Amino acid sequence: MSRSKEFLILLAILTGTILVPVNSTMIAVGLPTIASELSVSVSDITWVVTIYLIVMAVAQPIAGKLGDIYGNKKVLLIGFSLLIIFSVACAFSFNLVSLIIFRSLQALGGALVTPNATAIIRYVIPKDKISNVFGIFGMSMGLGAAVGPLLGSELISLFNWEAIFWVNIPFLLMAILLSWLMIPNLSKTKTNSLDIFGSIYLGSVLTFITLLLTHNEYLSVWTILILLLFIGLFIYQERTTQAPLIEFPMFKNRAFFSSNLSILINNFVMYSTILFIPILLKSYHFTINKIGSLLFYFSLAMSISALVGGKLANKFGKEKVIILSFLLSSFTVLFYFGFTPKVTYLYLMSTLLLGGFSAGIGAAAMQSTNIESVSKEKSGVAAGIYSTFRYMGGMMASAAVSIYVGKTFLYVLLLIVSVIGLILSIVLTLGQAKAVKKYLVG
Repeated sequence: MSRSKEFLILLAILTGTILVPVNSTMIAVGLPTIASELSVSVSDITWVVTIYLIVMAVAQPIAGKLGDIYGNKKVLLIGFSLLIIFSVACAFSFNLVSLIIFRSLQALGGALVTPNATAIIRYVIPKDKISNVFGIFGMSMGLGAAVGPLLGSELISLFNWEAIFWVNIPFLLMAILLSWLMIPNLSKTKTNSLDIFGSIYLGSVLTFITLLLTHNEYLSVWTILILLLFIGLFIYQERTTQAPLIEFPMFKNRAFFSSNLSILINNFVMYSTILFIPILLKSYHFTINKIGSLLFYFSLAMSISALVGGKLANKFGKEKVIILSFLLSSFTVLFYFGFTPKVTYLYLMSTLLLGGFSAGIGAAAMQSTNIESVSKEKSGVAAGIYSTFRYMGGMMASAAVSIYVGKTFLYVLLLIVSVIGLILSIVLTLGQAKAVKKYLVG
């Protein structure tokens, strides 16, 4: 495949997928305006964000499996189409209920896009370039998350809140056209069966986990018992069905298991930082403009380091870059203990630049480790599981920050989690080195 065609395929994928993080963060700045326009409380309007998280977490393993069965290109195009249709529908929402419904279906489109885009990259990009490409992929996703609030605030101030949905349309039309023309039709798996009950049980499990992590008022003995029931049903279903949604033996693969756990840990630390900084600095009487600029520096550093990390992984090995990521993350969290009411802007900026760099440097290595640890026929479902672990890290961060923000224990927790990630990555590297040595001696 020529370089120009590889570039156009990547352009098609990035043009559409960058809108997933953009839409995830862009709406945050519009919540007060939307609440006012629809005559609802700010606490009620947060369901627009919660439903997006739930659908993205629940649907991605199912979306990856659908891509493996029916073709990743076909499911990707369906995802782009849903994003267009329900972006328009969100713009025409007339009350909170309609916005929540349309927003959930918009998220479904995003869930179909992300794992299948990853699987397509695995198919069409040569193995020696995958880490570099995932570095570009990670950079674009990070930039999307960083640009979202800035773009959202500008669109709302110039037009109205509906503009944050209309802005998706031209980019999605371009993504559909390029994807249709440039992405080849990829091979499908022989099975045409989808684990319906497994999908329902997994969806229920992730929905309850998301609600319990993001809305503490739902925490009770009954909700925990229902969650445990669905976990049991899901495990039984996956162990007995002939075509499981998630094959548990995949987690016996050391690289697959560790890559999923690594991205959960990495996202936990990263999202915790993004979430606690505005709350903390507002209590320190920082202006909203200064807080926004600091978060932009964090996201920008994360995006640039994702690109750098992809190149480093290609040159020095994925395992070493992941170790570096968690080493830097552990080091950065130590500076969080210096966040006091007298903290300077320069100290905050330096710390958050380092934090963003450490969060992004290992992202490409983690993603390429995950996707290369399974056969190409299972790329979609592997990418879906990986994306779910990514979202679970974010949701766990939301819960931790809501409980411990402003308390030193939050920094202690982030340090412990970062060190666990460091130990995990070192153990994985030593284990792989031992396996290679045994193979060579044998």
